[in-house]
Amino acid sequence: MLIKKSTICSFILPSLILCTVIVLHNLNKSNSFTSITPKQSLIKHNQSAIYQVTKDNSQHVSSNEEKACDLFVGKWIRDFRESNYNNWTCPTLPTLKNCLKHGKDSDYIYWRWKPDNCEFPRFDSSMFLRTVQRRKLAFIGDSLARNQMESLLCLLSQLETPVNKQRDADDKFQTWYFPSHDFTLMVMWTEFLVVGNERIVNGTASNAFDIHLDKVNGNWSDKLEGIHYAIISSGNWFFRTNYLYKGGNLIGCIYCRDSNLTDYGPVYAIKNALSTSLEFISKSKECEEMVTVLRTYTPSHFEHGSWFNGGYCNRTQPLSESEVMSLNGHAWRIRESQVEEFGKIVQSVEKKKKFVLLDVSKAMMLRADGHPGSHWPRIRDISDCLHWCLPGPVDLWNELLMVILNK
Repeated sequence: MLIKKSTICSFILPSLILCTVIVLHNLNKSNSFTSITPKQSLIKHNQSAIYQVTKDNSQHVSSNEEKACDLFVGKWIRDFRESNYNNWTCPTLPTLKNCLKHGKDSDYIYWRWKPDNCEFPRFDSSMFLRTVQRRKLAFIGDSLARNQMESLLCLLSQLETPVNKQRDADDKFQTWYFPSHDFTLMVMWTEFLVVGNERIVNGTASNAFDIHLDKVNGNWSDKLEGIHYAIISSGNWFFRTNYLYKGGNLIGCIYCRDSNLTDYGPVYAIKNALSTSLEFISKSKECEEMVTVLRTYTPSHFEHGSWFNGGYCNRTQPLSESEVMSLNGHAWRIRESQVEEFGKIVQSVEKKKKFVLLDVSKAMMLRADGHPGSHWPRIRDISDCLHWCLPGPVDLWNELLMVILNK
């Protein structure tokens, strides 16, 4: 009898210990998921979007490698190497972005974006031009899309001098050609991606627009045939008095102060305009072979005012993350809405359609020091705290673009 009892105990005791270990492990495992912050979840969503659009590519790196490195999450660190170009080596550098020429201290140049878990290469003109050889790339958006095109033009011109094929009086539509690589670089102007018509009051432009959120702007949508890469962006033109339409009917406004209209605010309009544009591309037969890159929203860094009422930006180094959220919390909400629409389209399109996210929001929210500010040919003491100096932080967009397209 004693033998049987001892035998039973010798069996039960190890079993109880094993069960206890398993239960504790599961509890810890459960806690590891519930402790994820909303921001971490958002980063995870970004990565999933990147996997979704690249998982079938022949040059795709392993999923383990990508999970270990999100290029869009990191910090700016000091780097005292010279920039890839300057105002002497880039003949196309526009004077409005030539901050050094107009007296800005060069300290803002000596920073490098460092992803948290990896390194990525500096821009390589030779690599980029090999990737886009015999192809056409178009930036589609407002003056910040043009800002990125101007950066890329300077970066590539260090290897080959481009030929100006077309350029309108306002520089809103430009075409440049790199003959040795049969590569065409374009920029197409659109304030909202969708149709927007400025209201004329007593024969004078009012600076207020009628925006048709469900109608794509033909200035770019009619020109997509033959384009291999389209980098689309929008956002900053929505921050003014605008009137919103769907189905031809006025549904509301932005900052209109009209008691008879619902003020939807910029985020709603930006999200709807992007949704319309992405859906158009996803269904267009002209875009079957096109890679669509969504460049996320980047804010201005005006303090103590805006463009025309004394706003300025005189920071001399990148912001801290706490400063970013106090100054530009709205920018993160816009970025979230864009990522959400991007995720929807990625899940709905056929596999042969390629959509890629260029998520520069966090990196650029930190760089309040990278704008011309007062260092440009000013009118009435107006500071430019929206566009980016060349060379400068905006070059990061093309470094990231190089990595994305090379995959």
